[in-house]
Amino acid sequence: MSKEKVVLAYSGGLDTSVCVKWLQDEKNLDVVCVCGNVGQEETGLDAKKQKALDLGVLDCQVLDLRDEFSDEFLTKAIAANSMYENKYPLLSALSRPLLAKKLVEVAHEFGATYVAHGCTGNDQVRFEAAVKALDPELKVIAPVREWDLKCRPDEVAYAHAHNVPVPEGANDNPYSIDDNLWGRAIECGHLEDPWNEPLDDAWVMTKNPEDTPDTPTYTEIEFEAGKPVAVDGKKMKLSEIVIALNKISGDNGFGRLDLVEDRLVGLKSRECYEVPGALTLITAHKALEDICVEGDLLKTKIKLEQDWATAVYNGQWYSPLKNALDAFMADTQKFVTGTVRLKFFKGNCHVVGRKSPFSLYDYGLATYDRDTTFDEKASAGFIEIDTLSLKTWAKVQGPSSAAAQA
Repeated sequence: MSKEKVVLAYSGGLDTSVCVKWLQDEKNLDVVCVCGNVGQEETGLDAKKQKALDLGVLDCQVLDLRDEFSDEFLTKAIAANSMYENKYPLLSALSRPLLAKKLVEVAHEFGATYVAHGCTGNDQVRFEAAVKALDPELKVIAPVREWDLKCRPDEVAYAHAHNVPVPEGANDNPYSIDDNLWGRAIECGHLEDPWNEPLDDAWVMTKNPEDTPDTPTYTEIEFEAGKPVAVDGKKMKLSEIVIALNKISGDNGFGRLDLVEDRLVGLKSRECYEVPGALTLITAHKALEDICVEGDLLKTKIKLEQDWATAVYNGQWYSPLKNALDAFMADTQKFVTGTVRLKFFKGNCHVVGRKSPFSLYDYGLATYDRDTTFDEKASAGFIEIDTLSLKTWAKVQGPSSAAAQA
């Protein structure tokens, strides 16, 4: 009698390697591994696939998801200027729903009953919410919630006991790192005390500002309907643009964030993020929106951007709320076409120019020179109407009214 199948989100590291053996031995399941490349810095994917096959899995699919991640996920994040709690560009929360989607697709391909992951914290919610939205009939197994392996040394001991190869240096890295094309999330170790300054070894994408060039670097980014299409006049696909800006921004020391965020489960967490390209693109995109999006619409969009970021952070990528917010964001991007010029210097990035064929900025209305086209005389009537409610209140209930003196 054939065994039931489980599709495991597999990275080839210690956690998911132990998960393979645990699912085989403790759950008596045939395992299919899915390893998604979303632009993380990991190398040796072929070796990781072979490692999984050596552990006896039915198959290990290594999927290059960088373009799909860029075109289907990062474009929406840019349209929404996705900054969780208005602090940092969403990172892990963007890749999890794509990886979950691939788990579901492979589960359907193999006729699997289960999907599994090695996540903890917010990510387990994101994975499982996405799976339930895409196929509510699939069952989810989270080994880390069931096994009695409490820490990494316990996992290493389990691996040795069950002939699971242990990655070199499995206990050496003091940080917990999650990275993809959009940047790196860094936590744990020295960073768990929010008073401690991050050590230099936490950063790999950005130079220390004191080590950056002594002259400014200028860069121009072109957008079409809200999507980045070129850097310094060179047309590129989005994944290439992100890589190029990671280099330009990182070389100038821009893109380091050190903050405390509120997690989904209610606790606060000190996190460091290295997001040079992401922060650069959002900075430029906001500047272009300032001249291309009508004022009342822009004010409403800014409010809804936080709803979008919170929904995605909380694992609602495939939810009706997020889908509706995407439709709103997409509509706002129809005329966000143009070029933004940025100036990098010693860890800073400033917008120093913006232009668009659809710009709503009218020099004639904005100038203070004699040739202004704005009619100042019109202000008197506007002020009379705009302050009518306030004036009525002041007479009856305001500080100098009879009612206030009683």
